[in-house]
Amino acid sequence: MKTVVVTGVSRGLGLAIAKRIAKEGYNVVGVSRNKSELYQELMSALPGLVEFQPLDLSNIEAIASVAREIIKTSGPIYGLVNNAGIGLDGVLATMHQTDIDRVVRTNLLAPIVLTKYIMRSMLSKSEGRIINISSIIASTGFHGLSVYAATKAGLEGFTRSLSREAGKRNVTVNCVAPGYIETEMTAGLQGEKLESVRRRAPLGLPHPEHVAAAVSYLLQPEACTVTGTVLTVDGGSTA
Repeated sequence: MKTVVVTGVSRGLGLAIAKRIAKEGYNVVGVSRNKSELYQELMSALPGLVEFQPLDLSNIEAIASVAREIIKTSGPIYGLVNNAGIGLDGVLATMHQTDIDRVVRTNLLAPIVLTKYIMRSMLSKSEGRIINISSIIASTGFHGLSVYAATKAGLEGFTRSLSREAGKRNVTVNCVAPGYIETEMTAGLQGEKLESVRRRAPLGLPHPEHVAAAVSYLLQPEACTVTGTVLTVDGGSTA
């Protein structure tokens, strides 16, 4: 049974990814600050397939020891899905330095450091899949999300270069870039602003399950030659 580590599993996209791949037979180690009731329900529904490891990813200094513990208790790691992230809305000129630091640490530095330690297990087995969750905002930009956009663009650059390092050991590295996700990322939008976002997507806004399906594909044997790329799931918003 192949083990996949997924970060940010307490709700939303991370929970949808964990649910999808666990039902496909992967052993899922969910990483998040706290275990939500929804994730506990998933653990209860799929005993033996879903585990939990508490970790605040903004605490960079704790990542190495937690990664080693995961490998020790769950065996060789086949996949890593760096999903956890935060987006603090605010124009750069008035954004607090502590908020900038928090976004950069959580969205960019934490995935890099976690990948560093988890991928050692993949390299030793000459097999693995690393999937970083980016965003269409990395390439389109969005008012009030400059720092968030910078972290996601950085994650895509990290993905491309790491794919060249890891490919020599049969480890693929890719990004999945969701657009606005219906009912989750659009929850704070109202009225004309929400309708404008929806009109940009000729296929309609994706749901978390659609993005989870893209992650599932990149974990499968058929995706063995797909690496260093960004798979966009946005209903056609950026077409």
